[in-house]
Amino acid sequence: MRNTLMVSLVASALLAVNAHAVDLVQTFQQALANDPVYTSARYELSANNEAGVQGRASLLPTVGFGGNYNRAGESWSTITNNYSLQLTQPLFRPAYWQQYQEGKLSVAAGEVRFAQAQQDLILRVSQAYFDILTAQDVLASLQAQESAIAEQLASAKRNFDVGTATITDTNEAQASYDLVVAQEIAARNNLEVARNVLQQIIGKPPAPLATLRPGVQLSAPQPAAIESWVSSAEQQNFGVIGQGIAVDIAKHEIKKSRSGHLPTVDLVASRAHSDVSGSPIPFYNISQMSNSIGVQWTIPLYAGGAVNSSVRQAVALEDKARSDLENARRTAALNARQAYLGVNSGLAQIKAFEAAEISSQSSLDSNRLGYQVGVRINIDVLNAQQQLYSTRRDLAKARYDTLMNGLKLKSAVGTLKEEDLQQVNGLLVPAVY
Repeated sequence: MRNTLMVSLVASALLAVNAHAVDLVQTFQQALANDPVYTSARYELSANNEAGVQGRASLLPTVGFGGNYNRAGESWSTITNNYSLQLTQPLFRPAYWQQYQEGKLSVAAGEVRFAQAQQDLILRVSQAYFDILTAQDVLASLQAQESAIAEQLASAKRNFDVGTATITDTNEAQASYDLVVAQEIAARNNLEVARNVLQQIIGKPPAPLATLRPGVQLSAPQPAAIESWVSSAEQQNFGVIGQGIAVDIAKHEIKKSRSGHLPTVDLVASRAHSDVSGSPIPFYNISQMSNSIGVQWTIPLYAGGAVNSSVRQAVALEDKARSDLENARRTAALNARQAYLGVNSGLAQIKAFEAAEISSQSSLDSNRLGYQVGVRINIDVLNAQQQLYSTRRDLAKARYDTLMNGLKLKSAVGTLKEEDLQQVNGLLVPAVY
């Protein structure tokens, strides 16, 4: 009865832990709601959308209502009360039209920056997530290595006590044990640092995370030609698109500056009321309404060189925008190449580490057997153990890095979406603690 109760309690505890475990997509959803960088980008998008409204407003009529109320005379008996309603509709305002075009482009640029912020969030969450898994794997490897070395140390001490081994075996095992304990302390610290990084993104301590399925097979990027990815990155990367919009804005800014030499024409319509009362001069006391409509124009003649200066400034800024666009293209191409090579190199490393894991396990088994029969010394077993655990750790990290490079490759070409995160999420399994 007692054993049954203990089994039930352990099972309940495991279910409770797994119930609170989260996967990559769930972590990303938490980041969407809590990451301050992404929240800032969302508010920036809302604010930036108003640029289109403000640019359009300059082309629409403006209506104003104003007036004045005065008292004058020796006894302040003369009262003057005037008010008017005026409508002004721009008819020919080249600067306003360029401002309107810039407003639309600014809205598009804001949408591009927000899309880039979404991609960056996917990458930041994924990197923080896999950094935790990497740190967990390193710690688990060291803990397993510590346990194995402890057994080897105990065996060396027993053999020394019965006279079948020298003190050297014991000292070597003790040195290896002390070293792995120190490494384990550092690994625990690294894990805590990695958890803090994810906590900064999601706003709370991360729950236990789903881990990568053992023996998972990763696929190569499609299409297989690197130049296809590079070409797409040079055209579709959000940084490239954003800089392209910046060039278009700079062109409109030049036209807006040059419009300082052009005349402006407005339609002006008004209705005014004037009332004077209490004046000792009878014919001053009047009350009348007046209406007017007409065209108001202005021809700029000289502005102290400000217009020409602003044109030169706008031209220089356009040249800067073009240089920034070329830099964005090159950066996107470089990122695409690095990510593509990273995926393929990672796949090759995974294959090599999988073979090395099998070889390392065989080597450890052979050295253990050789130690038992006296043809191998203790240090041989310890080295074989270290090689096996290092290989397993490197294999896991190679898989994480390959997955991250796959996401970075899609980000470089501007196609990274939550659906890609879901595909990676399908490779995870709930952690068992």
